[in-house]
Amino acid sequence: MAELLVIGYDNETTGRQAYNTVIGLQQDMIVELEGLALVTQDESGKNHVETPAKLVSSGAAFGALWGMLIGLLFFVPFFGLAFGGAMGALMGKMGKSGVNDEFRKQVSDMMKPGTSAVVIMASKITEDKFAEAMKSYGGTLLKTSLTTEDEKELAHELSGE
Repeated sequence: MAELLVIGYDNETTGRQAYNTVIGLQQDMIVELEGLALVTQDESGKNHVETPAKLVSSGAAFGALWGMLIGLLFFVPFFGLAFGGAMGALMGKMGKSGVNDEFRKQVSDMMKPGTSAVVIMASKITEDKFAEAMKSYGGTLLKTSLTTEDEKELAHELSGE
């Protein structure tokens, strides 16, 4: 099971500091990342996504799944997926997982011009050490889970098989 955390911050600077701390926590084995992104919203309301160059999880299917999750959470256009019926099927699958409409609405409501969010998908988190390392940044935490079955189903949908 993977934990999906979205931590919202009032500005880009704090979000970037928290994002860099999460990278360090992975190196210290406090968190096992499957995905990590910093999402910033500029003053015109456009979202921008930054991801680390190298993560533990790899492969086209996971990359597409991670891109889709970010896209669904922040309404960032993502490429390589056919729209229409396939998009409807994916949205349906997401709605049955921990990333339902209510979670997406909470994420959307958290983002305002000038704000940022750190998005973390982790297979393991040592919660007390993670919380201790992140508490100085404050922020608003949203958390949900994706079961292994959810991840497999979504990857299967993305592969088009």
